[in-house]
Amino acid sequence: MKSPFFRNKLAFIVLAASCFMVFAAMGTRQTFGMFFNFFESDLGVSRTHFGLAIAIQALTWGIMTFFLGILADKFGARRVSCFALLIYAFGIYSLTLPNSSGLIFILNLGVLAGIGMGGGGAQLAVGAVSKHFPNENRSKASGLVTAFGSLGMFVFPLISALSLSQTSWQNSYLILVFFLIIAAAFSLLIKLPDDTSNPNLVPDNQGALSALKEALGHKGYIFLTLGFFVCGFQITLVATHVPGYVIERGLEAWTGTAILSLIGLFNIAGTLTMGYLGEKYSQLVARLFRITFVILFVSSVGLSIFIKPIVFILYGSAYYPLITPFFIVIFGVVLVKSASVFNSYFSGSGRPDMLPKIAI
Repeated sequence: MKSPFFRNKLAFIVLAASCFMVFAAMGTRQTFGMFFNFFESDLGVSRTHFGLAIAIQALTWGIMTFFLGILADKFGARRVSCFALLIYAFGIYSLTLPNSSGLIFILNLGVLAGIGMGGGGAQLAVGAVSKHFPNENRSKASGLVTAFGSLGMFVFPLISALSLSQTSWQNSYLILVFFLIIAAAFSLLIKLPDDTSNPNLVPDNQGALSALKEALGHKGYIFLTLGFFVCGFQITLVATHVPGYVIERGLEAWTGTAILSLIGLFNIAGTLTMGYLGEKYSQLVARLFRITFVILFVSSVGLSIFIKPIVFILYGSAYYPLITPFFIVIFGVVLVKSASVFNSYFSGSGRPDMLPKIAI
């Protein structure tokens, strides 16, 4: 007999609260690049300075997730997530202050926002939600959490674009702060299962280092981590620099908003589809991954070989995109695909058709 998706009311509450928390945290992160022109004009922040803050944010996010995960196991995810989201909200609010420049800018957007993402992102939420669902439903529940993160990536750029058209960028950021505070309140609803019969609640005195050692010995964990590394590199690059780049190339400002939103939209479809296929047809998904790997490799190398001479003829050596070989050597096949898409980025063509290519 198939067990119900929600074992009890608490499971539904925890899933809903986690989904909204990730929705707000990931959605806010997707909008940072839309505000760069205001940072530059009002705070005197250069593109290099902005990129450095985002890089520090990503590093802080990754490092703090490990330590916040340890605290979540000890004190509960709801306390840790609530604290992290309030720090996140404070960092975003501080960006609106007149003196938020220099090191203070890096502290707010880099360190504080990074801590907020570490505690309010999908990592802690998925771990907390999975405790409420048996193995046959855990993949679906986790997929819903990450899908709501993608939904935030789709919705928040639209909200920010609308608010920027109606009010100042400071007020637009206050709207994001409001969402983060509400998310912090919702995170307090993320509780552990209250029944001792739950098979997911097995007493375990394993320490953090021992758990990490065990995880590193699992091939699936390593591949999953590498996948997030590649994904994070691409999304961070696009979300940080594309909104400002499309304006420099003479395109309408809505183009950057559309790119950021479409990334989230296609991410929703991919997350839900892969979650379903992974649960029902794990071997099929593995085979599809291998086939996709080969197709991306062949197509990316082919594009690099045949399109680059055309770009050279049309735009000259000054626009020749030399960055693609670097991606091939360092970051592998998925980033090679990203690099070939970004040929128009580095060639200076400013073509509007790069919008769907980057988004998909």
